[in-house]
Amino acid sequence: MSDDFSLINGWFASHMEHTAQAASSTGEGISQSADAVVQTLLADGKVIACANGNANILAQYFCTALLNRFDQDRPALPAINLGADATTYSAICRDNRFNDTFSRQVRAVGKPHDLLLVIVDDGHKANLIQAIQAAHDRDMRVVVLSAKEKTDITSLLHPEDHEITLHNLAPSEATPLMLVVINALCALIDHKLFGA
Repeated sequence: MSDDFSLINGWFASHMEHTAQAASSTGEGISQSADAVVQTLLADGKVIACANGNANILAQYFCTALLNRFDQDRPALPAINLGADATTYSAICRDNRFNDTFSRQVRAVGKPHDLLLVIVDDGHKANLIQAIQAAHDRDMRVVVLSAKEKTDITSLLHPEDHEITLHNLAPSEATPLMLVVINALCALIDHKLFGA
C-alpha cells in the first residue's frame, strides 16, 4: 500500500510543480486569447474548435461552456467543436483524407471574423496544421493551446493569432493543466462580455 501512496504523492507533487510553472508563464497568452475570442464574438463571429484524441474532450468542454454557460447564466455564445460530429469525421477519414478532417469543415463553415481554437496535447499533427491553414485562407484568427513549445504550428501563426504553451509536457501531464487554462479563458471571456 505504501508504494501506491508514494506513486499518488509523486503524481500530485509533479502536477503542483507543472501548475506553478504554467501559472507563471501562461497569463499573457490566456489574456490575449480571451481578448481575441471576445472580439470575435462582438463582431458576430463564432468560435470553431478542433483537437485530436483525448484533447477533443477539452475542445468539447470549451464549446459547451460557451454554448451553455461557464459559471453564470448568460446568453449562449456561438461555438462549434468539429470533433464532436463523429459521422462527418469518419466519412472524411473513410475517403482516405485524414489530414482534411478539420480543414474541410473549416472551409465549409468558417468565415471572416470567426476564430479557430486548436488544442494540441501531443506535438504537431498534419490535420491540425491544415486546419490552421484553412482558417487563414478564410481570414479567421487562430488561438492555439499546446502542450509543447516551438512546434511546427508556431511557425504558421500570424501576428494577430495567439498561442498558449505549456512546457513540453506529456499528454497525461498536460490535460489537467489545459483544463485549468480553459477555465481561466472561459472566466475571462464571461467577465469581459458580461461583467461580474
